[in-house]
Amino acid sequence: MDRAALADFLRRRREALQPQDVGLPLGARRRAHGLRREEVASLAVMSTDYYTRLEQQRAPRPSEHILASLARALRLTGDERDYLYRIAGHNAPTSLSNSPHVTPALLRVFDRLVDTPALILTDLGETLVQNSMAAALYGDTSHLTGFARSSVYRWFTDPAARSLYPEADRDRQSRIQVANLRAAHGIRGPQSRAGELVQALSRASEEFAELWARHEVSQRFEDHKTLVHPEVGAIEVDCQALFTEDQSQVLLVLTAVPRTEDAEKLRLLAVLGQDRFAPSEQ
Repeated sequence: MDRAALADFLRRRREALQPQDVGLPLGARRRAHGLRREEVASLAVMSTDYYTRLEQQRAPRPSEHILASLARALRLTGDERDYLYRIAGHNAPTSLSNSPHVTPALLRVFDRLVDTPALILTDLGETLVQNSMAAALYGDTSHLTGFARSSVYRWFTDPAARSLYPEADRDRQSRIQVANLRAAHGIRGPQSRAGELVQALSRASEEFAELWARHEVSQRFEDHKTLVHPEVGAIEVDCQALFTEDQSQVLLVLTAVPRTEDAEKLRLLAVLGQDRFAPSEQ
């Protein structure tokens, strides 16, 4: 780990960005060049103190998960991301399709979606980044590790994961989850993380094993469905998806019909924000 190079790189990349580059308001009386430390920390879902220590060469070596979050927050290109990993003492990811890195172009689209829930997922259902409305709707998943990061894994192993959907729609959602995973498994292969996820789910859930045996395949995120939020109630939404070229990541946007009760409930989510979700240090 090259602490000096890491600190200088983070500082210079932070100062090279403007608030509007990452979807933040410019604000009045702004004296800082580029983004503030607390803004980068918030975007990377970590404490300001930990990020500050990184820039001051006082922090321990960051994990690959932390580096991936920083690469997204600082809108790094693939080459810049690889450099970040190396100066932090890690091997660079072998390919973008196996990496949690999100391209700056996709993030620029995401940054403009401030008035409706939006999130970027991997093909295994792992949330890479979500705006405050998505966090208020789905919950903050940034603290999860291992297979639990996958919404498919949580769906079949954690009963609480199904509470967001009406009971009448859960069987259909189970089939959609498995069909999406089957598509990812076909692209990545049985020796990939998708294959490991299938093996883990086959051991953990009889329901999953039965659905997997049907060989239903569909890379589908677009949908019209009802979500049941614990505070604002049932919300009918349309889901639209924008995939990366290699189909490994998807930007998911949820909208409601304008001037309806559902649209009003989404606006209420914007007020609720994610006040109850506190970012961890790492």
